Amino acid sequence: MITLRALGPLEVRVDGANAPDDLLWTRNLALLLYLARAPAHRCTRDHAIGLLWPEKDQEKARGSLREALRVLRRCLGEAHLRAEADQVQLAAGAVELDTDRFDQLIAHQDWAGAAPLVTGPFAEGFALPDSSAFEDWLLAERSHWRGRSMDVLLRHAEQRLDAGDLLGADDPLRRALDLDPLSERALRAIMRRLALAEDHSAALKLYEAFLALIAHERSAPIEPETQQLAERIRRGRRWKLPRAVAPRVPLIGRERELAAILTQWREVRSGGRLGVAVIEADPGIGKTRLAEEVIARVALEAGASVATRAVPADRHQHLSSIIALVHGGLVDVPGVAAAPVAALGALAHESSEWAERFPAAAGSPSAQSLSAAVTEVLRSASAEQPLLLVVDDAHWLDNASLDALEIMIRDLARSRLLFVVTTTREPGNPRIAELMARIGREVPGVVVTPGAFDEEDLRVLARWSMPRYTADQVNRLARRVAADSAGIPLLAVEICRAVAQGMDVDSTSGAWPRPLETLGQTMPGDLPESIVAAIRVQFNCLSIQGAAALRAAAVLGGDGRVAAARIGRGARLDGPALDAALDELEWRSWLAADAQGYTFVARVVREVVDRDMVTEGERQRIKEA
Repeated sequence: MITLRALGPLEVRVDGANAPDDLLWTRNLALLLYLARAPAHRCTRDHAIGLLWPEKDQEKARGSLREALRVLRRCLGEAHLRAEADQVQLAAGAVELDTDRFDQLIAHQDWAGAAPLVTGPFAEGFALPDSSAFEDWLLAERSHWRGRSMDVLLRHAEQRLDAGDLLGADDPLRRALDLDPLSERALRAIMRRLALAEDHSAALKLYEAFLALIAHERSAPIEPETQQLAERIRRGRRWKLPRAVAPRVPLIGRERELAAILTQWREVRSGGRLGVAVIEADPGIGKTRLAEEVIARVALEAGASVATRAVPADRHQHLSSIIALVHGGLVDVPGVAAAPVAALGALAHESSEWAERFPAAAGSPSAQSLSAAVTEVLRSASAEQPLLLVVDDAHWLDNASLDALEIMIRDLARSRLLFVVTTTREPGNPRIAELMARIGREVPGVVVTPGAFDEEDLRVLARWSMPRYTADQVNRLARRVAADSAGIPLLAVEICRAVAQGMDVDSTSGAWPRPLETLGQTMPGDLPESIVAAIRVQFNCLSIQGAAALRAAAVLGGDGRVAAARIGRGARLDGPALDAALDELEWRSWLAADAQGYTFVARVVREVVDRDMVTEGERQRIKEA
């Protein structure tokens, strides 16, 4: 059997061995390739002569064809090549062609399996310059396979992006752009990849470079979808970060959970109905990180989002989450101005920002309740564009907020609105458990339960943090991180980051967790030395301003959130310096933010910082300030 790879430079094997030299002669190889791709694997002798030997007279051309068929027959076997009367035909299965396998994988939508088959244009570098008929056929084949190859590479890249695997999307994106530098679909995928990595400036530079390229290469204007993506990226958040700050850790091990939530989002966006996604996991597993990833994708898919985060103190504040929404980013969502005047008036009486935005509504009396007003505003906003509403750490919500959430889910059933709610198992909230029980039966949606990192996740993390490690070193580091962190993502990431900064894990000891103990129940003294050492190493990598802000947040935080201005006073920072310090801490996943302030992502980390990184004198100065 002959194996022929054509999606890239031609590669030929005969019964698993290198092909003989005479089979690789240009016209012999051209005849084999043509017959392998021809309908029913056959053609007439005259057609083959006109295709491959157009410059020869008939007698010499027929002699060349007979010699080519002799070579093919010797390599294929007598039974696999028939040359009867005026017909030349390959037997079924005589040639194993990669394009046939490629088509089978496409039929099964196996983009991950099909993408590696693409190594370049069809029959890259192969040509018969003195045969225009063959060159025309080759051009048509290349156009056909370029289109299919581009589709496969980009579907595979988009699949990896949807799974949160930004690194896995890089190779298919690079190869797609090599195949077609003028592909706007490839451009959009690369811009998405850069934007999801928070490198908005690189995405916009790529867009501007593409505009310059097409100005010289084609007359067609850029597609509206590409323009709209560039505008959404331009409107996105701009991080104020120190120059030397490390990149964010990519989302790892959350492919199924992210895909399930994004499926809900796209059904909400296209189907005109509400959905609920609950992320339930123990502390440190990465609920907030997963929710942030959903927010980032919604921003790139023409959706608006509003997020709020509950803290333990909220359990004692009536309508804490509703008040957080009013004082948060809801006022900036397109479409809120279309809400009834009574609803806008109720919000204007609660918030000066709403009063300034809607002065006419602020001056009119409103008997509408705050939660009913927010419901009407959400209805209007989601009519303008699909809306994502994230409630992080919802297990800390007060009962009135949970009542309001249930009413919203009932009354906004036909709105393009996705609620993403994160919660822990311990301490659980029976009201959240009741909501989860209704999902899939009474309420459209999904419950995802991400767990600790498994061995492969830890290897991916180790490879990302230590790209120069050998496979054996990566495996050793992953095993050590598994023992010290129990696979808890928050702790695993801190250890790997610290190793990248030079920490020697062999000099530390201890394993975690204690039996039946979660990260939320752990005290600093219960953590293994490697984790405490990793937190110290990462603290020492912060900028001077970032470290000062983190100390202030640790001292002032307690069980509630801390306003940015209060952190600034405690750290003696203001203006751009404070903004940069807080962005650095949020970027490094020390702090999480909502419109009301900042909280530590993990309580035990705050306690380690407060215990080990703050002197008593600093603590007093922070409180006095």
